[in-house]
Amino acid sequence: MFGEISNQQTAIDMAPGILTIDLGALAANYRQLKERVGAARVAGVVKADAYGLGALRVAPALYAAGCRDFFVAQFSEAPALRGVLGPDARLYVLNGLMPGAERACAEAGIIPVLNSLDQIENWSRTGRARGAALPALLQLDTGMSRLGLPAEEVETLLAEPARLEGVRLTHVMSHLASADAPESPQNAEQLAAMRRLAAAFPGIEPCFANSGGIFLGSEYHGALVRPGIALYGGAPTAGVPNPMAPVVRLDVRVVQTRTVPAGAKVGYGGVHVTSGERRLATLAAGYADGLLRALSDRGAAYVGGTRLPIVGRVSMDSLTLDISALPPGTLKLGDLVEIVGPHQTLEDVARDAGTISYEILTSLGGRYHRVYR
Repeated sequence: MFGEISNQQTAIDMAPGILTIDLGALAANYRQLKERVGAARVAGVVKADAYGLGALRVAPALYAAGCRDFFVAQFSEAPALRGVLGPDARLYVLNGLMPGAERACAEAGIIPVLNSLDQIENWSRTGRARGAALPALLQLDTGMSRLGLPAEEVETLLAEPARLEGVRLTHVMSHLASADAPESPQNAEQLAAMRRLAAAFPGIEPCFANSGGIFLGSEYHGALVRPGIALYGGAPTAGVPNPMAPVVRLDVRVVQTRTVPAGAKVGYGGVHVTSGERRLATLAAGYADGLLRALSDRGAAYVGGTRLPIVGRVSMDSLTLDISALPPGTLKLGDLVEIVGPHQTLEDVARDAGTISYEILTSLGGRYHRVYR
């Protein structure tokens, strides 16, 4: 036991930063969403390694909270989850299958989302060869022009029902493009399209709402909702207080501190020039660790309630803060400063980087030591 504790502490001490993932908050977010949607089932979207937080830890925590439906984007993400979830868990592949993956998918009991007539043909052939109707979701394009059958291909499918031989549809689904913006007219347009197209498949349960869609109202819920960012503590709706519990905290270590005179050039290109004497701290993470270059001269870190602006360009493995607002000697080699936490949310970092919280979360690199609570 002592050796395990010692090794854990050594790993923490060696890391450039600590990424803390609160599995209790994750489960609380799941339960909050389940309460909001009532009778509908709540899936866990665990694609991209659970948004970078570790699907092999996140998915079991969701399963323990009652989740039985899990979505990944690529088939390659799904098999490993089979070993950490109960036999009653259902795994779905949002992007469907590449040609040749159908047999392995069927043997693993994983359920593809069928996005095109080609994917339908391949899955149907597999089911007929196995002598069994294989489960699948059918995705309908309701106006995002990304994945799913457009209206004319739905008509083809309805006119030629033999295309679905060997396929057992469990849900018809679509994806909302503007659900985080409740005022967008696209939401109502897609809802109307979803109702119209889904009516052609009577008795097949709808699956429509993503994180933002859950908060648009019950008419968007269907029988199965698919939250992603909301589970991980991100704001599901823009411009309103975030109802979700924070799941992620990121603290990064100080490599060096120094005092520089007025006129000092900071970072690559010398684009930041100090207007007076400044105290600086270099942190041990950069854009290779998900602290995007777009944060240069825009983002910040925190010590307590004190904002410490990033000065100069973010480098691959480091960035520089102006720490002049702190009392001298506050920070030293190895100390941690907050990048995401109680004083700065994922949305704050994303705003400063000119992007969205999804990109910040999924970009957080593998060099941080991950602590699961």
